[in-house]
Amino acid sequence: MEFVKITSAQNEMVKHIIKLRDRRPREKEQLTVLEGYRELTRAREYGMELVECCFSPSHFLGENEYPLLEALASEGVRVVEVAPHLLEKMAYRERPEGLIAVAKMKRHTLADLPIVENGLYLVAEAVEKPGNLGSILRSADAAGVDGFIICNKCTDLYNPNVIRASTGALFSVPLAEAENEEALAWLREHGIRTLAATPHTENIYTDVDMTQSIAIVVGTEQTGLTELWMKHSDLPVRIPMLGKIDSLNVATATTILLYEAARQRGWK
Repeated sequence: MEFVKITSAQNEMVKHIIKLRDRRPREKEQLTVLEGYRELTRAREYGMELVECCFSPSHFLGENEYPLLEALASEGVRVVEVAPHLLEKMAYRERPEGLIAVAKMKRHTLADLPIVENGLYLVAEAVEKPGNLGSILRSADAAGVDGFIICNKCTDLYNPNVIRASTGALFSVPLAEAENEEALAWLREHGIRTLAATPHTENIYTDVDMTQSIAIVVGTEQTGLTELWMKHSDLPVRIPMLGKIDSLNVATATTILLYEAARQRGWK
């Protein structure tokens, strides 16, 4: 299959993708940018609607790109080849993999989350750094989380750096965005207890029963969880700190807690 080739930086498609690097245009148009074979494949697999796709063969890492491009074109996605320097101009990554696509954002609400008996849920409050949010998504997928609620968001879920850091887990983990009060009410309605990490408790995280229906709640590194979550925490736990530093990276702490829950549940 032959594709149209773009060589000018003044092309409207090129300028549009560059514009979507910024949050405001993304949220206004409800469009985001995906990069790389793995991300495009997973987005398509989990139902993201791709609108257009640019590619540069000189940046390809393997031999699977052309079948994907042909499949996208057959589905009505606008597919064009671009000069290598244009792909590098559009890309977030320092070493682009030759594929950049524009996709429609999905809305994620509490009504979208599954209600699972003895389910494992995750709540992240006001996580600021896209890389941390992406890493948390990756760990949530690996640990088999049944639902992930993002509260009082400080970074947009479809920031390309979130997508990149999640390695596509953004598309596989059941998600919802909500305010703190809404999320807490939803958890209470469905009998899901909250587990919050804090240094102000004697309960070591490995000594708490995580086989029941629980939501692990994590907050920012700088200030931790707000009073609302700490006040309503059913299971306060702490992760022992044996060195001089008094806190862990939020993504690291989340991974530790999720994997303890998965271990207690028999890795099912």
